[in-house]
Amino acid sequence: MIDRTAAIPPAAPRARRQRHPLAIGLSAVVAAIVLLPVLTLAGIALSGTGEDWPHLVNFVLPRAATTTLWLMTLVALGTATIGVTTAWLVVAYDFPLRRMLAWALVLPLAVPPYLAAYAFGEFFHFTGPVQTAIRDMFGFATTRDYWFPDIRSTTGAAIVLSAVLFPYVYLTTRVVFIMQGRNVADVARTLGARPGKVFRKVLLPISRPAIAAGVALVLMETLNDIGASEYLGVRTLTLSVFSTWLNRGSLEGAAQIAMIMLVIVFALLMAEQWARRRQRYHAMRATQMKAKPPRVRLTGIKGALAMLAAALPVAAGFGIPLYVFGDYASRRLQQFADPALMRALTNSILTATATAVITILIALVLIQAARLARSHLVTGLTRFAMVGYALPGTVMGLGLLFALARFDNALDAVMRDAFGVSTGLLLTGSAAAVVLVCSIRFLALAEGSIRSGLEKLPPNIDEAARSLGRTPGQSARAVILPLLGPAVLTAAVLVFVDTIKELSATILLRPFGFNTLATHVYENASRGRPEDGAVAALLIIVTSLIPVVLLSRALARDREAMM
Repeated sequence: MIDRTAAIPPAAPRARRQRHPLAIGLSAVVAAIVLLPVLTLAGIALSGTGEDWPHLVNFVLPRAATTTLWLMTLVALGTATIGVTTAWLVVAYDFPLRRMLAWALVLPLAVPPYLAAYAFGEFFHFTGPVQTAIRDMFGFATTRDYWFPDIRSTTGAAIVLSAVLFPYVYLTTRVVFIMQGRNVADVARTLGARPGKVFRKVLLPISRPAIAAGVALVLMETLNDIGASEYLGVRTLTLSVFSTWLNRGSLEGAAQIAMIMLVIVFALLMAEQWARRRQRYHAMRATQMKAKPPRVRLTGIKGALAMLAAALPVAAGFGIPLYVFGDYASRRLQQFADPALMRALTNSILTATATAVITILIALVLIQAARLARSHLVTGLTRFAMVGYALPGTVMGLGLLFALARFDNALDAVMRDAFGVSTGLLLTGSAAAVVLVCSIRFLALAEGSIRSGLEKLPPNIDEAARSLGRTPGQSARAVILPLLGPAVLTAAVLVFVDTIKELSATILLRPFGFNTLATHVYENASRGRPEDGAVAALLIIVTSLIPVVLLSRALARDREAMM
């Protein structure tokens, strides 16, 4: 009798998963630094006596929370309406200037909300061009002769924020409409459904996850805003954090309000993840993409109305700020030689460059650590390290301010006891603190861009270098890093520009007398003279156009590939 088991070769031993303690340690350190401001604020909020809590509950939170939720509701409705409508117009219909408007609808992203608020406030002011034209047209002399809506209100703030934040919804829904919308709508129309019913019954349901994801990003930006809300007189939770701490002198109360903001942020993150989990796309073959139904051509009055509907959001979100600040700057050309503006420009460039370099290096280290370890622990720590982008700048700034103050005080005490030397405040109130908070906030931008570039490469591209005896670090530098050049450059540009625009955390952490372009504009607006910050505002907008142009080119390439 033949022993069949003898013919079966012994099973190869299962390869052990390599442990990389250095990768785990680096990921844990970065995640701890990102979470440090949040943990510090939580400790402050829970360690106080609670004597300010009755005042907050009775006088601060009801009004601030109600105003914030109402503002977020209006902004969500506004951005969803504008974003979905414009996305469907440029994808499904052909009308005059459609190609130009398809990429121009991204331009409002170049305008930070606080700049849009200053521009709208001037544009619709009593002495602005709109009310001046109304008085000249109808012969009115004073505001008692006619009624005009007040832009300095919650509704006005919602209009301003919607005008510059709707591209988030436009971009997410446009992708869905390009991939599926026109085919599905064409099938529904062949079955006799009218355009309005097709939009309500077919297109809105399939784009609902994308709309939810875009609106979640919009609401996080709304919660993060402070410049627009303060200038327009809207008392939100973010503004209440500042006023409770600075005006009432209650650090505990400010931390407690910040914790409430964090609850809202995590609720938005959960909603966004839930929406993405339900989002599914069906891949189409190349022949199917080429066979996509033609756009419906609109001519005459319908074409003019479609063009107007797509052009108005661009004019509001990008045209008004460019007109207002361009007009003011043209009458203040001497500001280009202003030493204060040049210092602010230099500080902005240095801060943004340092932040870009730090975030790129950390992102590369985290990605390489995740590749080497292939561990759920490292992956989870890396995900935690990315949460800073979702947290409001006010929360991050306030938490980091007191975390650094505690570190500086502890170090000073140790140095006094050991060497009799006082080190003072080394990090608190320094430019390094501004760079640190921006690095924490924008690390996710760098990591996402580089990871996206890495996913386009073959998974084992550096195995050949390792087989020749090179270490993982050497193979990464020799093989992977050169191929990631475009992705690294894109990540650096995105981080650089977002750092240039950052305001809420910089206000809290900057040293005395240290101004960036954003705080330079903010200070002039706080004094009631936003026109004096016009040149700085234009510099911010022009700088912010760089990633918008890159994004527009990417959209154009996607359109050519899929249409």
